[in-house]
Amino acid sequence: MATLTDSAQADSDQDFSRLPHLPADVFTAPLKRPEHVGEDWLEPKQTEYDSEDDAIWDDLFARQMKVLPGRAASAFMEGTEKLDLGRGGVPEFGTLSEELDKLTGWSVVPVPMLIPDHVFFWHLANRRFPAGNFIRTRETFDYIQEPDVFHDVFGHVPMLTDPVYADYMQEYGRAGWKAMRYNRLKALGALYWYTVEFGLLLEAPGDIRAYGAGILSGPTEVVYATEAQSPNRIMLNVDRVMRTDYVISDLQPTYFVIESFEDLYRQTVERDFDKLYRSLGPGFTYANTAVIDVDYVVNEGTLEYTLRGGRGSGADAV
Repeated sequence: MATLTDSAQADSDQDFSRLPHLPADVFTAPLKRPEHVGEDWLEPKQTEYDSEDDAIWDDLFARQMKVLPGRAASAFMEGTEKLDLGRGGVPEFGTLSEELDKLTGWSVVPVPMLIPDHVFFWHLANRRFPAGNFIRTRETFDYIQEPDVFHDVFGHVPMLTDPVYADYMQEYGRAGWKAMRYNRLKALGALYWYTVEFGLLLEAPGDIRAYGAGILSGPTEVVYATEAQSPNRIMLNVDRVMRTDYVISDLQPTYFVIESFEDLYRQTVERDFDKLYRSLGPGFTYANTAVIDVDYVVNEGTLEYTLRGGRGSGADAV
């Protein structure tokens, strides 16, 4: 049976040692590459953060650690301890990579901004996690649209200390080659959004916790995602998720829940994606608020926050 990476595929798109060719008919975000970086989009070195930058990291870290216990996945909390992310100031990528490499073979590499999908996939496929080479200001302390070093390192990297999740992330990168061949990057992006960025874990019966970086790096969403009555919480179904729209600049109306990281790995890496991509349309089928007949619903939300207008209206995240 064909799988997510389909190791039998022997063409050049499966050569993960070099950047993949981006077909002309594949639609991606029109990102302009800064002149000082190469085709890999890697910065020559990590930014030398000053004392104010380090203070911003420390304050962000302290704020999150007040709300995450009991709401963040145990694997995430253990990862922050293993990597000692609270040692003070923005972590140095070289040291962080050495520690991470010993645990799961991953490293952290600096990039100037959001990078093209095919470049991002290539780094993940080689167990490199691209992290923004800048940190938010005091003025953007509560919300920044483009992921900075705090979102990327604090939000994502602790989960890479978990061996199964670390393997899932590498396989996701490898899956990008196939998505590009079928021109289904949007569908694969939805899978990333609802797992890596905004995924929930049923850690024990009745105990839902967050493992997605978009939840874990912000104080409001971690409480909202795990405890509020507004959002839907639905057990993960890969086919359904890849047909579902999502919200970029507000709290999610719907979250998808996994039973374990082994469950996440099985549902994705062992899925016949060739068949799935052939059945997918170019757009999404389901609204981000929808509950459909195939859903195994953990909590059907009231959608009160979304219906009241969300962040722009000043609605309470209840």
